[in-house]
Amino acid sequence: MTNNTIASHLAQVFAQYPLEVVSADGVWLETRDGRRVLDYYGGHAVAALGYGHPRWVEALERQARSVLFQTNAIPMEIRERAAARLVAFSGLELPDVFFVNSGAEANENALRIAFKLTGRRTAVAVEQGWHGRTAAAGAVTFGAREKWYGFPQAPFDVHWVSRSDAAAAVAGIDTDTACVIIEPVQGLAGAYEIPQDVLSAIRQRCDEVGALLIFDEVQCGVGRTGFAFGATRVGVTPDILTTAKALGAGFPVSAMLLSKEISSRLKIEDMGTTFGGGPLACAVVETVIDIIESEGLLANVRQMSDLIRERCIVGPVTAIQGAGLLLGLRTTRPAKEVQKELLSRNIFAGTAADPHIVRLLPPFTIDKSHVELLAHTLAEISP
Repeated sequence: MTNNTIASHLAQVFAQYPLEVVSADGVWLETRDGRRVLDYYGGHAVAALGYGHPRWVEALERQARSVLFQTNAIPMEIRERAAARLVAFSGLELPDVFFVNSGAEANENALRIAFKLTGRRTAVAVEQGWHGRTAAAGAVTFGAREKWYGFPQAPFDVHWVSRSDAAAAVAGIDTDTACVIIEPVQGLAGAYEIPQDVLSAIRQRCDEVGALLIFDEVQCGVGRTGFAFGATRVGVTPDILTTAKALGAGFPVSAMLLSKEISSRLKIEDMGTTFGGGPLACAVVETVIDIIESEGLLANVRQMSDLIRERCIVGPVTAIQGAGLLLGLRTTRPAKEVQKELLSRNIFAGTAADPHIVRLLPPFTIDKSHVELLAHTLAEISP
């Protein structure tokens, strides 16, 4: 079967990488033409545990045989357990959870709740940030309205602020601001780490004017930075934290973590979902967190991140930015050229909005041999 045959009934809205994956195991992808490709992209940061982790597969199978699905209107122990495990894992004063299905859906709900609770009209978003393709999430995604937004108007006013200058950022937050939404480590922007002083200043300013602070940790959360969340790492707690991707490690699930002050103001039917919090998703969430903790994967993320920084400034790479295993390799040549050469040598990496950043989002289970292979391969590529 060719790629054209596979795509013949699919809407052609995705640029296609020149490889067809037919199976995967651990950190390796197997292609139809017999190649074995080291996955440094992780399906947009989703495959946090790699592929085929036996405990992940077992949890999904066990829950499917028990109760496949049930409405949120019926209490389920597995849902309660998953929420409790997520709260404890976070280490944050965000004690309540609302499960949904995707990062964009979590951000959509977070923004809506911020406007509902504050009664204000303006959201503050950070330059270069990405939050999703839905109406509200797309409205606070940098450049979306110029490139792909499509809606005739945004559902609210948006004010953009600096991602690097604390004084400039807080200057844009006032008593008309319902919320500030920010990725502690920006993903699509090129693994750009928001400085801690900026995050702390924004937190303080939100408290001063009564605005809510939303951390979008869809990509950087659930261990990706080497800590439970970016918020945990920098010691700044938002009012609402959204997360997805690694949370299910391949199964569609996302969550909002809410402060008690926020959740205490919510009423029945203030939020709703059909598939969010389904038992399959919750069984996976509980198991993913258990695997991360029991297998010491947070420490491994930090160690492999340090090793990549030490070994991989070679060939076309001049610097490395980001946190944990959300890293951006800054390249002398266009990143797309470097990515293409890596793939020709059987290493799959990503690119970013920054044309000189190759983005790394590998499984948390990579080891020293995989880092050495990346370093050796980069050294073979001309600067």
